[in-house]
Amino acid sequence: MKSDVGSMGKTTRHSLFDDVQGLVTGSLFVSLGVMMFGHARLLTGGTVGLSFLGHYASGAGFGVLFFVINLPFYGLAWKKMGWRFTVKTFACVGMVSVFTTVLPRWMGFSVLHPLLAAVAGGLLIGAGLLILFRHQGSLGGLNILVLYLQERFGWRAGWVQMGLDVAIVGAGLTVVEWPRVGLSVLAAVALNLALAVNHRPGRYMGFS
Repeated sequence: MKSDVGSMGKTTRHSLFDDVQGLVTGSLFVSLGVMMFGHARLLTGGTVGLSFLGHYASGAGFGVLFFVINLPFYGLAWKKMGWRFTVKTFACVGMVSVFTTVLPRWMGFSVLHPLLAAVAGGLLIGAGLLILFRHQGSLGGLNILVLYLQERFGWRAGWVQMGLDVAIVGAGLTVVEWPRVGLSVLAAVALNLALAVNHRPGRYMGFS
């Protein structure tokens, strides 16, 4: 893997291949975590969580809801984060929408304990987001706002996202049983802990 810091201490720009493999890998990791959450009927935060709320309440496809909910946020992304970030984010949202629709036809879970789904799924999504962030991408929506706040004010993306996620998961009491909401909070902690520990201002931003 190409070093992220050059000999003079400057950040090394990602190549096109670096970005493509990073965005595809990150989107796939996120999609696998989302599948685990969906199987265990768990929730999470951000536009993923909002899509789960809509999916559980109406039965509409998660992938379609996720793609549509993200549409209003691209204007902010273009204005605040630039066209590269916006295009990459649009691609990531599209890939997750497709992966979460197609992958259930190719794989499934015969046994998956909800506790394992919460922790492992949360860590998978957190790792996927970390990869996307390091290649100047995101899953849109609140991720765009969170990354902007980190870039503008130095606020850690993981901690800000955690507060927003807990609020969204709390709204899940209207559509899932309370034990699932409790596990969803644990999932949000696992997800955002992975970000808070590994994604800090000034540490490998990797922006091209």
